Amino acid sequence: MPEPLPHMAPYARIKRHVVRLIESGEWGIASRVPSENQLAAEFKVSRMTARRALLELAHEGWLVRSQGLGTFVADRKPALSMLEVRNIADEIVERGHRYTNKVLRLEADDAAGAVAMNLGIGIGSRVFHSIIVHVENDVPVQLEDRYTNPAVARDYLAHDFTRETPNAYLSRLAPIEAIEHTIEAVLPAAHVARWLQIARTEACLQISRRTWSSGRVASYARLVHPGSRYRIGGCVSTGNRPANRMSHL
Repeated sequence: MPEPLPHMAPYARIKRHVVRLIESGEWGIASRVPSENQLAAEFKVSRMTARRALLELAHEGWLVRSQGLGTFVADRKPALSMLEVRNIADEIVERGHRYTNKVLRLEADDAAGAVAMNLGIGIGSRVFHSIIVHVENDVPVQLEDRYTNPAVARDYLAHDFTRETPNAYLSRLAPIEAIEHTIEAVLPAAHVARWLQIARTEACLQISRRTWSSGRVASYARLVHPGSRYRIGGCVSTGNRPANRMSHL
């Protein structure tokens, strides 16, 4: 019987118990979770209380419920949504984890050929260049290599990106009108592998993304994710409106 926690609601005690067993590794991915009836008996609560705990854990991504089969431990590997571009800091915090980052570069550059082409500016034009490693619970999960059009964010170099990500900052200044991205599997260069703390043989997901605001390209970014730490996912809405939101990732 789990330890009594008199100041915690019954459904919350069940949730805490399940999460503890998952995080400890006692219940691995795809392990079957006790049924509502079993949990209700174990915690001496109603079946509805147990059901609420399991439903909330499924909604939070800890569990997967399958009609007629039962409830199982979900794969908690974060998903890169193909329909929604979000602030990585928000995603990490929503998972109940700690977000930090390390700013490796923040400077003005002269746009080389590929960068100039992607930003729609002349070769040699001034651009702002930032390289940031995003970290979840002390584990690097994304390398962001971004070029930003100074016409969109003239104070970009003065901003403290350890406190607010480029995503959040640019979303405030330049709401997205259009977006273009490509996704490919790549092997990391030596410096990328070092920054992400992975082997050079580990396959990575690389997203190249351009965003437009006020009729011009606002930002061009290459986002590299270790393949072992992310997967690609998405969803669609069955209503009249699309399920996605857009901001600078």
